[in-house]
Amino acid sequence: MSSISVGSQAHDLSHAGGHAHTQSFLSKYIFSKDHKVIGIQFLFSTLIWFLIGGLLALAVRWQIAWPWTKVPILNHLYAAEGGQMSPEAYTMLFTMHASVMIFLVIIPILAGAFGNFLIPLMIGADDMAFPTLNMLSYWFMWPAFILLAASFFVEGGAASFGWTSYAPGSSNSMTAPGSLNGQTLWLMALICVGISSMMGSVNYMTTIIQMRAPGMTMFRLPLTIWAMFITAILQAFALPVLTAALSMQLMDRLLGTGFFTPEGLTINNQAVAGGGQPLLWQHLFWFYSHPAVYIMILPAMGMVSDIIACFARKPIFGYKPMVYAIAGIAGLGFIVWGHHMFVSGMNPALGMTFMVSTMMIALPSAIKVFNWLGTLWGGKIQFTTPMLFAVGFVSMFIIGGLSGIFMAATPIDIFIHDTYFIVAHFHYVLFAGTVMGVFGAIYFWFPKMFGRKMNEFWGKVHFFFTFIALNCVFFPMHILMGQPRRYADTWHVSVFRHYQPVNEFITISAIVLVSSQITFIINFFYSIFFGPRVGRNPWHANGLEWQAPSPPGHGNFDFQPVVYRGPYEYNSPEVDEDFYPQNQPPPKDRPLVSEEMGH
Repeated sequence: MSSISVGSQAHDLSHAGGHAHTQSFLSKYIFSKDHKVIGIQFLFSTLIWFLIGGLLALAVRWQIAWPWTKVPILNHLYAAEGGQMSPEAYTMLFTMHASVMIFLVIIPILAGAFGNFLIPLMIGADDMAFPTLNMLSYWFMWPAFILLAASFFVEGGAASFGWTSYAPGSSNSMTAPGSLNGQTLWLMALICVGISSMMGSVNYMTTIIQMRAPGMTMFRLPLTIWAMFITAILQAFALPVLTAALSMQLMDRLLGTGFFTPEGLTINNQAVAGGGQPLLWQHLFWFYSHPAVYIMILPAMGMVSDIIACFARKPIFGYKPMVYAIAGIAGLGFIVWGHHMFVSGMNPALGMTFMVSTMMIALPSAIKVFNWLGTLWGGKIQFTTPMLFAVGFVSMFIIGGLSGIFMAATPIDIFIHDTYFIVAHFHYVLFAGTVMGVFGAIYFWFPKMFGRKMNEFWGKVHFFFTFIALNCVFFPMHILMGQPRRYADTWHVSVFRHYQPVNEFITISAIVLVSSQITFIINFFYSIFFGPRVGRNPWHANGLEWQAPSPPGHGNFDFQPVVYRGPYEYNSPEVDEDFYPQNQPPPKDRPLVSEEMGH
């Protein structure tokens, strides 16, 4: 049996891609340890929750545009007398919309779906370092799916304290009679999400460090892998803090502890056992949740970099600065959590520290933006569907980043913190940005996942409707700078009534945005079975994943990949083609491109 050792990991060639590997249906498709199947399981699960989160968003927007009218979506869950939404139902809906989108969609689709599917393929490994742990990382998401779904149907309804679950209201069951079960299920679900993510982060870091193919140095890794690696580090350091905080809040609710309940608190004329600090919850929550913003954007940045370089047919501009920028964003992300708490009352010196460090994040972010533009400049751009979404990601990220600079300044944030300007910024980064990157990645790596290609015409229709509609939804929210967020009704407050036409326009645009995803759903599922078959490298890309069969078999590769250069050698003078795969040996009569030139 032949094997090639890389670091401490031996690559067994006896079960490379394409060889038979007998498995039962359950072990192959349900409780699979194959990273590719687990990645696709994450993808399907998160796309289902993406649809649910979108419907919840429509219910929220319906209430804002046409307050107290019958809600056609999800109305049966929270129907008050006459079929109208209640104020409590509105609070539950925006809480669960945000919780679903963040914890069950964006984080698992980036790190779970694409991280699992791409990491071994892009580094030339046959699987993850810990296949069983990888399987468990997916199945630990299922308690979270079940608990959050069940919370809609328990007495009192789902969690209703916002996705941030601020104490002391959320930490004491006496503050919300009847909603004990919903909030408790929410806490338990997020603990399961945290455990799943921790399992994944350990696996990703170990795999990338130990299982790279021969010749695959760290600075020959695609930027997608660098982004996944740094994201895994973020998860490993930040998740234990959130998990501890969730456990403490759960004990506050179930066991009567007082971690986040202040001393002397009375509810319904009853004294509540306390002695804790409500602000402690905010510190613990945001110490994780601000790095989590980058957990939700860094993988998309990496994937977009690979897509842009491929379809600009150019080497990525400034490879090493891009790597250092990803690391810089992640590092600064750990020291800026306090900017979410400017309105809580903060020592001015401490506020100044958070403000300056937050503004500094604009520097590595700008490096990435200008390097993307530098890659596009002078390129032979191919406007495929993945490229359209990748360029859309860059443009949306610029808008979201520029609006973020306003909020970094303490004097400004104090006035706009609870307005729709914040909603606009957040969604430009995490919806208009991240989701554009996700769609681009799905269209780009779909041929590798399923061996077939999605329809380009309908993909472009999907892009244009999505791009136009999402800007019609979120850009006008900047105009609503004076309208408070999280209010169920601003129509009956005369000072905000002049915003109502804008709110109605936003809601109609949101309906168009959600409806336009039907095109994607049909294209996605139709193409799985009937899309045109493709070969190993339909995009003429350079990464190792494109040298494996489509779709890859057990063990991924039917040969032992050996890496000779970086992943972005497009239009190299050494070869006649405009692409130069990482594993293609250099011509004998030409010198090997140095690592510096290759980057």
